[in-house]
Amino acid sequence: MSTPAEQLIDEAIIQKDEAKGLHNLIYVKDLNLYYGKSQALKNIELNVRDKGITVLLGPSGCGKTTLLKTFNRLTDLYPDIRTKGSIYFQGENILDKNIDVYALRQKMGLLSQRPYPLPGTIADNIKYALKVRGITNKTEQADLTEHYLKKAAIWEEVKDRLKQPAGRLSIGQQQRLCLARGLSIEPRVILADEPTSALDPISSGKIEEQLMELRKEYSVVLVTHLLRQAKRLADYVVFMYYGEILEKGRPQVVFNEPKNAIFKEYLEVGH
Repeated sequence: MSTPAEQLIDEAIIQKDEAKGLHNLIYVKDLNLYYGKSQALKNIELNVRDKGITVLLGPSGCGKTTLLKTFNRLTDLYPDIRTKGSIYFQGENILDKNIDVYALRQKMGLLSQRPYPLPGTIADNIKYALKVRGITNKTEQADLTEHYLKKAAIWEEVKDRLKQPAGRLSIGQQQRLCLARGLSIEPRVILADEPTSALDPISSGKIEEQLMELRKEYSVVLVTHLLRQAKRLADYVVFMYYGEILEKGRPQVVFNEPKNAIFKEYLEVGH
């Protein structure tokens, strides 16, 4: 748990943001991350909005995915990784050793670069998530399965084959099924790690459309190296380069009036 001093600091930040009319959900303070002796994240300071899409933009290998993984503590899976600093979420420092990581990950839905449907049927994928929430009534499960598949814009494509193996779906459909499964946990945040990188343009467009809808209810953190995608989707942009944040702000400002020379070059090249 956070110490009283840390909680006071966090409350002060929240009050300052609210006075500005901002509603932030995640506060990253002086975050540093190391792979052994190599530093991958350097002095990260970032506030993630409650609702809307925060885009982590930058070239491959710049630390975007590493930063994303700190939000749900997937960095714990790597024994040579160590972190310093704080990440506040719902009033607690989630890097604290006493945090319930399992409960944290239920609040942070993850959409990976490639879809990983669970073994079993299409319906089983949603029912598994519902069981995690303690929902075992079959009628309620059926109603919620339809609800979340609709929320991921895949219901019409699968409603007549819910008992078929999820692995038979196209890769684009699998990605939307994984999105539906993640939403079934009822997260507060959706962590999207280049979710369209393995998809065709039509499937990519469907995922983008759903993220634009979900931004109204969730805080979405999207990792991408595609400048065009960032311009289409971002409510807030964070440009990263070799483990540092070089520029951040609203898209209409940072894209039109960039201050950092490296970011200017990135925009000119048009990745």
